Amino acid sequence: MNLPLDRELQLGFVTTVPNAAAARRTAGVAERLGYQSVWTGDHIAFPVPMLDPLLQMAQVAAHAERIQVGTCVYLLPLRHPAPVAKQVATLDHLCGGRFVFGVGVGGEFPNEYAACGVPVGERGARLSEAIDVLRKLWSGEPVSNRGRFYPFPEVAMRPRPVQAGGPPIWCGGRAAAALRRIGRQADGWVAYVVTPERYREGLIAIEKEAAAAGRELERFGTGHMLFIRIDASFEGAWDCATEHLSRRYAMDFRGAAKRYAALGRPEDVAERVHGFLSAGVRHLIIDPVGPAEESEAQLERFATEVRPLLQEVLPCAMD
Repeated sequence: MNLPLDRELQLGFVTTVPNAAAARRTAGVAERLGYQSVWTGDHIAFPVPMLDPLLQMAQVAAHAERIQVGTCVYLLPLRHPAPVAKQVATLDHLCGGRFVFGVGVGGEFPNEYAACGVPVGERGARLSEAIDVLRKLWSGEPVSNRGRFYPFPEVAMRPRPVQAGGPPIWCGGRAAAALRRIGRQADGWVAYVVTPERYREGLIAIEKEAAAAGRELERFGTGHMLFIRIDASFEGAWDCATEHLSRRYAMDFRGAAKRYAALGRPEDVAERVHGFLSAGVRHLIIDPVGPAEESEAQLERFATEVRPLLQEVLPCAMD
């Protein structure tokens, strides 16, 4: 596998930012504990409350001097890409070029597609076209689009984003169609609910698609969002993760938690992470599951007890 991966491990975490005070605290926690990025998810309708991700990340960026911010992932097919291009370009200016635009299709909650007037069966095709539209508009040059979903006459969107060509676009997904799209269009892959073995196989498929498309990549981002719970035992962490994730996704998550999460003592969590690093992950985005009031303590334990154990496989970037 010859994709141009980063040489160091970047660490980030997923959070939600309910108000300005929380944004300030989140930025402070990330910088104090040496995390390189902060991320949040996206849904129009979800079993638990969820705020708009771009607005949340704008709040965090306002209080962080070095931290990257990103979406993990933004359901782009639910929106027209032209206003999204403007919003993302604006956020890239507000955060000084530190934004990573993670996008995906979702679809596990079809009613949110119905609420937006978008046929759920079109979500993949819409995402592929929308990525092209974003890059056209971010050029700042007069552009038009003759696509199936988003046709428009010549228009120039200015100012351009801070980052040349726009923020890097990392796509989510693990199905064959998603991996083809990533290889042909994306700047990176951000996965979740996959095993290390599945991640490695996905990167091989992505590399083949990139080669078939004639792409010459100077850098390819490899992210993975990983549920973690550090506890005195695997069983205690598993029980806590099951309760939290089953409520979040409105389904029985016990089997999935055992298969996909990193659970237990610090050395157990580190061993699970090692598998992903060996598979090619270079940007680990942890999701500390459990009661919200314990999230900061979990982030601190990961930074102080797990991160040192990861140096054996890959150097960790440090701020």
